[in-house]
Amino acid sequence: MNLNDAQEGMEYIVKALETGDEEVDAFLFSLGCYVGEPITVISHINGGCIVSIKDGRYTIDEELAATILI
Repeated sequence: MNLNDAQEGMEYIVKALETGDEEVDAFLFSLGCYVGEPITVISHINGGCIVSIKDGRYTIDEELAATILI
């Protein structure tokens, strides 16, 4: 299951990142999004979702959300 399938308000654990791109992996790591880290979808919006990682909230697009497996 990926973030696009997640229920709003539920906390999940990141199981894998399937980006296939080291720069995107580094970007996600800089946000605190890495395997084993809790992540919560705050809301789904057109073209993506708003997520909470650690103490931050971020908007990510559907394509990136599809690469984050929970």
